[in-house]
Amino acid sequence: MVIFDSVKKEKVEFVPIKGNEVSIYLCGPTVYDDAHLGHARSSLSFDILVRTLKALRYNVTLCKNFTDIDDKIIAKVKQSGKSLSEITELYTQRYLADMDALGVQRADIEPKATESMDAIRDMILKLIEKDFAYVVEGGDVYFDSSKDAHYGSISHQVVEDSATQSRIEHTSHKRNPKDFALWKACAKEESICFDSPFGEGRPGWHIECSAMIDKHFCGNDDYTIDIHGGGADLLFPHHENEAAQSRCHSGKEVAKYWMHNGFVQIDGEKMSKSLGNSFFIKDALKVYDREVLRFYLISVHYRNDFNFNEEDLQASKKRLDKLYRLKKRLPSSGSSINKAFKSKLLEAMSDDLNISKALSVIDEMVGESNEALDRDSKNKALKKELLSNIEFIEELLGIGGKEAVSYFQLGVDETTKATIERVLEERNLAKKAKDFAQADALRDQLTAMGIAIMDTPTGSVWERV
Repeated sequence: MVIFDSVKKEKVEFVPIKGNEVSIYLCGPTVYDDAHLGHARSSLSFDILVRTLKALRYNVTLCKNFTDIDDKIIAKVKQSGKSLSEITELYTQRYLADMDALGVQRADIEPKATESMDAIRDMILKLIEKDFAYVVEGGDVYFDSSKDAHYGSISHQVVEDSATQSRIEHTSHKRNPKDFALWKACAKEESICFDSPFGEGRPGWHIECSAMIDKHFCGNDDYTIDIHGGGADLLFPHHENEAAQSRCHSGKEVAKYWMHNGFVQIDGEKMSKSLGNSFFIKDALKVYDREVLRFYLISVHYRNDFNFNEEDLQASKKRLDKLYRLKKRLPSSGSSINKAFKSKLLEAMSDDLNISKALSVIDEMVGESNEALDRDSKNKALKKELLSNIEFIEELLGIGGKEAVSYFQLGVDETTKATIERVLEERNLAKKAKDFAQADALRDQLTAMGIAIMDTPTGSVWERV
């Protein structure tokens, strides 16, 4: 397998640091609000990576953190009147529910910052002892970027802007403009504080991830984990600073490979809360089926920016429809997958998750399969093999797992479904009574509702047009 390394800025062969074992750390959400499409984009990108690695027979351990202490969370606490744990638990569970709806598999390890305080304090203390960090007047602790000869090697970008470097308010006692906060001392009026050898306070943005990685992975002599992932906006300063403090703490690089997914745009404009165009997943799921939304979001290569718009989503759904049209012609149980199809699909995904090529392989399989079934509709062996092909698509990409008839009934509410079933029953009775005029009238009634009827040997089935 080859992947694009954000540091080397080129595709490289993926070779795990420990045999067949793969360790991945993905920067998760800061849980102060509902999950948006940017969260979905990142989670789905790395969900596809994990699925692909597993299909290639690697043993994968995925760690995705929850930042549950942050200035934005504290602001939410003050605004809502709820406790820190109430706010963070609420949005953590909502995030997990949204990811589950999109078919994102749970991470193997899901650490929280507030549950990792010992690891955070220990790492900061060691950095101070090794003279890579210093305590300033007032109790804040900073990383001394001048002591790291490799600072800037991850992003190849160094901005001397303190506002960019940290998401917490801090003093101006830094030795260097590029230094960043490891620990923020609590002001007297603050109530959300944690004990430490260097005084009460809370961790900086970057130290949390480094400490969690160090706590849950050991790696080898050169690297702690195989792959560190996140959105492209995290490359600098977050991942640059993570890498710096980790290498100075342990004497080795935190990750062998770095992977980043692209931004999300809404109708050509970058999604941003400040622009007022954030698209919450919970709202998207009220309008679009979860699998339709998943398929659309994974249909663009993970490194490319994603432009969310209605026209493209509808075109994406029509592509997914074709897969389910084929599935509708197949039995309920499969046999063994077509080896050539599996090989071509894995070959595409092994090329830095080349989703465009993979979907083309699927499109080709769907087209050729329909042609083969048109020639020989009773070929049971072929049908079973094709179902196995679709089952592998579900395993690899998380699509195609619905029952085909129910897929084509998506978007019809329960009240309307009850009406449709009642009209179908009346039509069946009319047909039995040989009242074909009434049967046709009832069919026309359903057609006017946007419902198509297919008469099969086992009875009539319907779908939304």
